[in-house]
Amino acid sequence: MSLSDTRPTKTLPDAVLWDLDGTIVDTEPVWLAAELSLASRYGASWSEQDGLELVGSDLLAASREMKRRMALPLSPEEIVDTLVAEVAAYMSTGEIAWRPGALELIGALEAAGVPQALVTMSYKAIATPMLARVPGEPFGAVVTGDVVSQGKPHPEPYLAAAAALGVDPHRCVAIEDSTTGTRSAAAAGCHVLVVPNLVAVEEGERRTLVDSLEGTRPYDLGALLDVSR
Repeated sequence: MSLSDTRPTKTLPDAVLWDLDGTIVDTEPVWLAAELSLASRYGASWSEQDGLELVGSDLLAASREMKRRMALPLSPEEIVDTLVAEVAAYMSTGEIAWRPGALELIGALEAAGVPQALVTMSYKAIATPMLARVPGEPFGAVVTGDVVSQGKPHPEPYLAAAAALGVDPHRCVAIEDSTTGTRSAAAAGCHVLVVPNLVAVEEGERRTLVDSLEGTRPYDLGALLDVSR
């Protein structure tokens, strides 16, 4: 379905829980560049398709897979540290490619008084410089990959965000771009607004797929909750 299929409503979600990479900012090319740089450094083989298969994954889980495929002489933790340092440096000084409609919707939700949280498998070192570049202070909670024991697709990240805001996840809308993140949010009980970016996401229960966030209003998200009851 699409947002145009929802009926007009005066309902607002209790909170909106945002993914970061590929949803608010188009950082996936930055991650891929860091992965390719790592592979080149050790004479290993890595491709764009390899990187796309890990989109949205817990960083340690992704690093274990990179270690296996590239036969790297590094621990998964060392791989994570290397990638995080490179992406964090870019987020601090590089040009950020905002996803269409994301900043506008964040601002509209803040103006409407809807609590928001950031739920990302990126680490705090990456999320912090990005947050400094978002207008206002829209996020009442930030859950990063280095503060949860089980990352996406496990529901823990979204459950932690809802708990931090003091809301019922079933009354929340999560906004995601990947299959891994969508599974995490849906398992937590959220309705998921899926905006696919680099990878396709299949339709399923508690999810609505759209091409873009452009033109999306806070009450459109409330309508998603009404139809998912």
